Amino acid sequence: MMGDDDTGRLTRAGLNLIQQALSIFDSELRLAVCNRQYQLMFDLPDALTRSGTSFEATIRHLVERGEYGPQPDIEAAVQVRVEQARAFAPHYMERTRANGRTISVEGSPLPQGGWVTVYTDITEIKRQEGMLRAHSAELSDQLLAHAERLALANRALAATNAALEEAKRELTEIEARTRQVTEMMPAHIAHMDRDYRYTFSNRRLSTVMPGSLSDIVGVPVAEALGPDTFARIEPELARAIAGEATVFEITHSPSGRRIRIALTPDRGADGGVSGVYVLSTDVTHEAQARAALAQSSKRELAAQLTSGLAHDFANLLTIIMGLQGRLARTAALPPDAAELARATLAAARRGGTLLDRIAAISGVRELRPQPLMIAPFLTELAAMARPTLGEAVVLETSVEGLGLPVLLDPGTLQDSLLNLILNARDAMGSAPGRIALRACPVRDTWVEISVADSGTGFSAEALERGLEPFFSTKGGEGSGLGLSMVYDQTKLAGGAVRLENRPGGGARVTLRLPLRPAATATAPRLVLLVEDSDEIRAGVREMLRGMGHTVIEAASAAEARELADLPGIGLVLSDINLAGAETGVALARSLLARHQELPVLLMTSLPEGHALRAGAPCTVLSKPVSEAALMALLVPGVAA
Repeated sequence: MMGDDDTGRLTRAGLNLIQQALSIFDSELRLAVCNRQYQLMFDLPDALTRSGTSFEATIRHLVERGEYGPQPDIEAAVQVRVEQARAFAPHYMERTRANGRTISVEGSPLPQGGWVTVYTDITEIKRQEGMLRAHSAELSDQLLAHAERLALANRALAATNAALEEAKRELTEIEARTRQVTEMMPAHIAHMDRDYRYTFSNRRLSTVMPGSLSDIVGVPVAEALGPDTFARIEPELARAIAGEATVFEITHSPSGRRIRIALTPDRGADGGVSGVYVLSTDVTHEAQARAALAQSSKRELAAQLTSGLAHDFANLLTIIMGLQGRLARTAALPPDAAELARATLAAARRGGTLLDRIAAISGVRELRPQPLMIAPFLTELAAMARPTLGEAVVLETSVEGLGLPVLLDPGTLQDSLLNLILNARDAMGSAPGRIALRACPVRDTWVEISVADSGTGFSAEALERGLEPFFSTKGGEGSGLGLSMVYDQTKLAGGAVRLENRPGGGARVTLRLPLRPAATATAPRLVLLVEDSDEIRAGVREMLRGMGHTVIEAASAAEARELADLPGIGLVLSDINLAGAETGVALARSLLARHQELPVLLMTSLPEGHALRAGAPCTVLSKPVSEAALMALLVPGVAA
């Protein structure tokens, strides 16, 4: 491989073979490159041919030597030429030097700034022209002058052509770089005309919207996107053609992805719109996060609204159950009154159960996603559910295309699917029937898990209101919170729930959850665990060992600092509040200063805004530390 110095020497050697003088000055008016002919033509000292020599120094040397004839004010003559260089423009000129020789000077600007100048000694050409004029009396002075002007024009034209070729080359390079940049972007960038036909595309459409065409230049938008997607964006396209910029989001039905589309009118010099610039971006993960955050906010608000009422209601139920219990135990109570007391107690107990279900919906619940194999999970779920279905109901499971673990919360997913299976059983009544539990991926975006039954299907009202809290088709037997809990847990995970009737009869409920492949466990590490509480240290140690890591322990910062120098330490996990004067934050800073490549994590029960926690130089885990939170940091791709 040739180095920069070798390339520079080859370049200079090649330039020295050129019979013309050449110099290149940069945008700061400093010499970048020149050849040997440049020094010989102007008889320059070596100091003025070195890279970095200022243009002003070179001009001053030439003016003082009389290169430009007698100058009454040398400094003014130098400054005039320097200012001309600062406002450099392409030019061609011919001038006679003080030594009597004539040279042509051709200058062209460079795209990076600065300019290149080529000097040609045309003394012999001028002498031949003079001889021709002197010895060709038969040629008119007018013809000779015309020939001289033509030669001058040809030389100037050649210089202009060279500048145009350089500009063309630069434009070609700019266009190639622009296309390369647009094709590297994780978004579809395009332009279409007023007839909704693509005139430019960075060939990323099929990546952002799988199933769409890839080579779409010259293709109508409806054909490239498909009729369904085009119908959804056509009103926005019309607004953009009318001159209104717009940004909106759609769900791309074939892939299930959430797409954000920005449309910008292409306005001409006259202000008219000749087309539309299109920027389409896949925001599926962002939409999933927004949905989960919105559901979490609604849960928090619901918890705030219901907690006080639930507390008071629970107190009232406690009083009612106590009084009715005493009344039911009265020996002389008439049979009718005893039956009323027992019915009142049953109603109160059911009210308590209802409070528990409301708390399950509105209370704070932390998602604990972990690597989950779908097929074994559904097999175990079916084995758990079959005894409750009876012999007349057949439960089938089917999994397609999910052979690798994905990140899901098995607890909430199991609760949701059991709820749906029992609802399907109730929908079929005592008649024989079939329940199908199926799972499959939707592109690389979603995991779809459906529960379908062979019952009578949803009523029109149930399809519209089935996910609302307290809506029930079971009369007094149902709380109306089953599907609502399924909806809540699915939305909290960033997913969606769909209710529908099957074409052949029966109902189907589909859960669509984010498809996040789970990374395999990292290679075992030697972890230095720093914690002054024996109980907490023992709990965290068992979590780390359960993940396959080896643990050594320290109870103070001083002890940890000595152990950190042991060979093979792959991670330091320390509490912030440690016994002694030194905190975990100070320990982390000193370890990172000594071992810049050593991963360091801190854990604490201090709140987010605490100054000591805010000053940590690394990631901080909140106590109590969960196994999911640890795995999120130690295994790439796992979310806490």
